[in-house]
Amino acid sequence: MKTAIITGAARGIGLSVAQRFLHEGYHVVMLDNNAETLDQAVRQLNQSNRILQIVCDVSDQEQVVQSIENVVTLLERIDVLVNNAGIADFQPVAKTSSALWSDILNTNLSGPFFVSQACIPQMLLQGSGSIINVTSISGLRASTLRAAYGTSKAALAHLTKQLAAELGQHGIRVNAVAPGPIDTEMAKKVHSDEIRADYHAAIPLNRYGREEEVANAIYFLGCEQSSYITGQEICVDGGFDSTGIGLPTLRASPG
Repeated sequence: MKTAIITGAARGIGLSVAQRFLHEGYHVVMLDNNAETLDQAVRQLNQSNRILQIVCDVSDQEQVVQSIENVVTLLERIDVLVNNAGIADFQPVAKTSSALWSDILNTNLSGPFFVSQACIPQMLLQGSGSIINVTSISGLRASTLRAAYGTSKAALAHLTKQLAAELGQHGIRVNAVAPGPIDTEMAKKVHSDEIRADYHAAIPLNRYGREEEVANAIYFLGCEQSSYITGQEICVDGGFDSTGIGLPTLRASPG
């Protein structure tokens, strides 16, 4: 049975990705730093015979190495790695402390590097593997309050290309998915009606994305249907990145 590892798997996009790989018959390893939320997620999925849950902080390299060693010992292979774990704290540049900067970079950039580095030896033994990094539209287009978050995701996109260039000859593909505005529970809580209206006006598809739409793109990059795709960053954003600022009034009158 193929094995997929998903970090930040206890909620949101990560949980949806875990559901998709379970649906496709994979053995799924769910990593998260919140034990209680992870327990709840595993109970919700109700497929404990094909789930290995591991509490792990991806920014702690020792925890990561031990966790991946456990995966290899128990399951003996790693076919897909989804580096989804990440944190966000949107602050003006002047109020972005060194501690906040470090926390965001350590989780969003160092974390995927540590987990990938730990998984690569097993993928090399197999002669195959697929790594998918979850970046963000914030790494592609600058915005206010995102100096740390946007920079971390832009750097992760470049790390994706670096890994793809180095590992392709060994049969390991590395790609990224950049979600735009997605209707996660967090977005529902923090995005006001005004913010949602602004996003709708700026997105050609005129809506937020769904978690399962991001999961579908991630699954595609993980499976054999994308066997000749590597080093790419795919936006799942309703066209947000492709259209710049946009003029909703003109868009309302096509032709």
